[in-house]
Amino acid sequence: MNEGRTVLAQLLSFLPKYEFDKCVARYHGNFRVRKLPTYEQFLVLAFAQLTWRESLRDIETCLAAFGPKLYHAGIRQPTARNTLAVANEKRDWRIFADFAHVLIRQATALYADEPFHFELQAAAYALDSTAIDLCLSLFPWANFRRHKAAIKLHTLLTLQGNFPTVIIVSTGSVHDVNILDQLVWEAGSFYIMDRDYLDLPAGIGCINAARSSSPGPNKTSGAPAVTPGLLTKPPDCVSTRPS
Repeated sequence: MNEGRTVLAQLLSFLPKYEFDKCVARYHGNFRVRKLPTYEQFLVLAFAQLTWRESLRDIETCLAAFGPKLYHAGIRQPTARNTLAVANEKRDWRIFADFAHVLIRQATALYADEPFHFELQAAAYALDSTAIDLCLSLFPWANFRRHKAAIKLHTLLTLQGNFPTVIIVSTGSVHDVNILDQLVWEAGSFYIMDRDYLDLPAGIGCINAARSSSPGPNKTSGAPAVTPGLLTKPPDCVSTRPS
């Protein structure tokens, strides 16, 4: 039944507004703000992310097209791209980082008793990164290549619930292996990562998924038994083939 609320408004209603306001107050996010309060900025950014907007002008045009419908999503009026750009530049990023931690804790509690589809008795995480291209003239600090700028988004995803637990943003020139030193490793857990992370910290082993045509023990016949917990690093990674 249509309740007169947009899909965006229904999605955002699950967010703890009280916790967000606490994060804003902690860093004085609305101090001397007249045009775009912090929560409204968050709504605009959420709208842009969910609708795959690609630029400030794209966000501005799309918001203007909705007109009075924006009010039902909590956005008072269409936001000018210059206003949004200034807010993104000046407002303390720790507001959104702290709120992300709040959401991660809530998601962790919701999925704590969720049955895990893999035959593991411990938590499992997937670690990977993606490069986001940027304009070199606008972001000269984002070193990547000679004529190209980029940042890297390093994400640690829990497989029980499929939501991120750690997100690290770096310049594009930072190699993936350098991120391992910034992670807090959870004892008794499994971490899945690609071969860019071969330089593992001391006390951590790996299971390398080899090609089906390569020689080596099969994971269902002859592979060494793996005990739960952080593996003691063997002389070579255990190589397993798809069954």
